[in-house]
Amino acid sequence: MGGGAGTVTTTTLAQRLGANRFEIDEEESHIVVDQELCRTTGTGKAIIAVCPAGVYREQDNEILVDRAACLECGTCLAVAAPGALTWHYPRGGFGVSYREG
Repeated sequence: MGGGAGTVTTTTLAQRLGANRFEIDEEESHIVVDQELCRTTGTGKAIIAVCPAGVYREQDNEILVDRAACLECGTCLAVAAPGALTWHYPRGGFGVSYREG
């Protein structure tokens, strides 16, 4: 009765997210940020804090969006002030394809 421990290989979040594929729709963005509303309502800081994929970042008082990293979970939309963020699923054939778990 061998009780030897098996080797468990762990991967980082970045490695797991990197396995996903994203087909970018150059004609229609699925995320649009209203910069003024993000600044005045605090939405910018909120979406940066809650996004599990790190899609949003702030630079020069503006919210930048890395659409290709989006997991399409909608968490950002759930915390955004009304009108500060326009978000919808990408058109058919575009968006994330999960490769990991």
